[in-house]
Amino acid sequence: MNSNTTARKLVRRTALIAGLVAAVTLPLGLTGSAQASAPAPAKVSAVAPRSVSGTFGQAVTRVADFYGAYIDAKGDYEDPDVTLATVLRDHYLTPDFAQRLGVWEDANGADGVLRAQNVPAQWTVTDNGAVGNGHEVVVTLTFGSGGTTQKTKLFVLVERYNHIVDIGTTSSR
Repeated sequence: MNSNTTARKLVRRTALIAGLVAAVTLPLGLTGSAQASAPAPAKVSAVAPRSVSGTFGQAVTRVADFYGAYIDAKGDYEDPDVTLATVLRDHYLTPDFAQRLGVWEDANGADGVLRAQNVPAQWTVTDNGAVGNGHEVVVTLTFGSGGTTQKTKLFVLVERYNHIVDIGTTSSR
């Protein structure tokens, strides 16, 4: 009986191992054959992925969100989303500042949020500290590409309730 029990254990163990091997390798084989029939993917750059983070209610995050969405809306040269740009302005700017910005735009023939007639290729947003009851954020816009670029630095003043009350070319500090 002892040799019979040992033989059964050996058969069970072998069956268990074979089942585990099949369970692991069968899906891999199917995946491998599916991958083999698919075209090879394009080579991806070895550059590490960038991350962007933000904090709800933080002035820098709020200004970065506004400028990112606004530039996206205005920057589609084939089909700029004027409606989205208007909605963003209504949401992020105080009504008083939106009106003053419209007057500036009429006088200067440029977009008051960007202080330009075209859309920047890059932008950065940096905290510049508290100013009175608000907060100042520096937005640096880079226009052009290659060796021909121009940077514009804007100072964005955010009230304590997170609405933009001014955009200028000089600091309020």
